[in-house]
Amino acid sequence: MPERKRVAVLADSDTRWKWGALTAGALVPDHRLTGFLLRGRATPTARQLGEVGVRPDRLTEVTCAQFLAELGRESYDVVVLALVGGAAQAVLHGARALWPAPAERPVLVTGYVGVVYEKLADGLLLRHGADLVLANSRHDAERFRAVYEGVGADAAAVTETALPFLGGAPYEPAGSRTCTVVFAVQPSVPDSRADRTYLLERAARHARLHPGREVLVKLRSRPGEHTTHLEEQPYQRLAAKLPGGLPPNCRLVYGNMGEVLDGTDLLVTVSSTAALESLHRGIPTAVLTDLGIREALGNHHFLGSGCLASWDQLDAGLLPQADPHWLAAQGVLPGPAAPSATGGTAAAPAADGAPHDAYAAARARVAALAGERLLPAPAPYYTPTTAPGYLPGILARHRLAPDGTPLPGAAHDPREESRLRRRLRSHLREAARGAYRHGVQRVAPVIRRLGEL
Repeated sequence: MPERKRVAVLADSDTRWKWGALTAGALVPDHRLTGFLLRGRATPTARQLGEVGVRPDRLTEVTCAQFLAELGRESYDVVVLALVGGAAQAVLHGARALWPAPAERPVLVTGYVGVVYEKLADGLLLRHGADLVLANSRHDAERFRAVYEGVGADAAAVTETALPFLGGAPYEPAGSRTCTVVFAVQPSVPDSRADRTYLLERAARHARLHPGREVLVKLRSRPGEHTTHLEEQPYQRLAAKLPGGLPPNCRLVYGNMGEVLDGTDLLVTVSSTAALESLHRGIPTAVLTDLGIREALGNHHFLGSGCLASWDQLDAGLLPQADPHWLAAQGVLPGPAAPSATGGTAAAPAADGAPHDAYAAARARVAALAGERLLPAPAPYYTPTTAPGYLPGILARHRLAPDGTPLPGAAHDPREESRLRRRLRSHLREAARGAYRHGVQRVAPVIRRLGEL
């Protein structure tokens, strides 16, 4: 029996852990998974990790330098970098410092968690240097290659796949049962108190206008938990202050988005990736236009989708119908499940009706690279020559020198500390995260209001 491949996933938030862990299963179906959480303000809690349903063989919280030290000590076949662009760039330069010449090293994979609607060039160039840069659709793959080729960088790493969490049972119309409307909120879109209160009020109003419907406000995190983007105006707090409160058929919910979608008849959002999950299952999906169609909101990504609608239109009974050509370009045609946490294959129907495995090309490429005795040194586009005023600052934020090596003291091994010291460090980190969260959610809004006087 062949030995299972060793795969490491480094993630910096709950959503990126979900993407990274599921992507690992899609790329290397039979693997031993070691998880690493990059230390920061968005480090997920056990509950958030549990929602994903993927249990790694080992899970450790690390700094960038500590992760690089791990790569130097241990032998991994594949490493999935589920990180923001700057952190991915830091690890890629650290990997180049570890393997400056052709060597036996892991296959380095990175990509995006969902819709790429902002900082396209910036984010892509920070991810350049990985062996595979995954694109979630044909549309994204074309854009990614255009960016790399536009700066004269090698675009061969761009590989078309699909979002790894597309799946679930196809939607069955509500019929005579109670219609369930899910408003999938986002931590930072929109960001103002007025806009977020408006959207919550409209969800409550929809519930009052349709007493036979259940309106669920799907929240990303519980109070005190960390997310990719820290909410300055949490919906929980806004709901508590809503005049008259929420009606009986409107409530706040948590949990795995896939499980919530199992009972959803209409998904409403501003621009959440949940819309793509919903569309893949054939659920009527509305992307709100109430606050305008703007790049800052991300809903411009859905131009041509047939899903743009306002709360007024939804109140009047509209159920948007998605455009099949747009769905095909975005890689979310309704069909059987995409790769699962256990490493199943994507099988959305192709144009000729035959099953299409969205991860087949990426899986074959990873297998071929992992089978090579020596892989070339990682070669990011950004170097001290191409970006001398940008790259050093990015690396310094992760305590790396301009050549990618850890700064003195950055890579200390926590296993060498006493248990008491480790616990003390852990408590101090949680206290610091709590202070940061309090500053963003309590102090910053007060200062901002005072500044407007």
